[in-house]
Amino acid sequence: MSQQLVVVTTPDWDAASGTLRRYERGTGESWRAVEAAVDVTIGRKGSAWGLGLHPPQSGPQKREGDGRAPAGVFGIGTAFGYAESTATKLSYAAMGATDWCIDVPASPHYNRLVDSRDIGADAVAGSTEPMRRDLHVDGDMLYEVGFVVEHNADAVRDAGSCIFAHVWRAPGKPTAGCTATDEASMRALLAWLDRTKSPTFVLLTVEQHRRLRTDWELPPVD
Repeated sequence: MSQQLVVVTTPDWDAASGTLRRYERGTGESWRAVEAAVDVTIGRKGSAWGLGLHPPQSGPQKREGDGRAPAGVFGIGTAFGYAESTATKLSYAAMGATDWCIDVPASPHYNRLVDSRDIGADAVAGSTEPMRRDLHVDGDMLYEVGFVVEHNADAVRDAGSCIFAHVWRAPGKPTAGCTATDEASMRALLAWLDRTKSPTFVLLTVEQHRRLRTDWELPPVD
């Protein structure tokens, strides 16, 4: 049973921004809110149903390169960042210059974090996701701290890849499909998350949250 829940809600399928709230519960308890809600940005084209822990849903479906964030319920995976360590109870991976996330659908490493020293430089050719963006993308700090949202864990071809929660470029600036917020909020979220509490990430439009709240045992949102 999940004891930590991160919930992102957006106004509609095409909205590129929303609100992130976090909740926790003990065994047999109801969800209770933790801290204040924070602003987030998501994909520049909004959101669409992803592949996660939820049953298939009708409506827009996430595809590789569509600029939409995956909607649904997902596990929270490894935390990552540029520093050797960070304050979190998630598993943490310090990223180096040879670490990549593969967003090439035909690759056998699709939707995986890899080290080119292990799989070879040719295997990361064509990927647009270096995990040390500060070294590869003109000092970009987007991935200074973040965590993996476990969308498309089975690496279904073209279903979308490399979905993270990370630091935003600027308030209101959308992403290619991830969820982003300010650095202080991201660090506070990471410090709270604990892998022993089976944390879960939910992203839904307000309408879909209202429709699914009871069936999925979600907390109310204002």
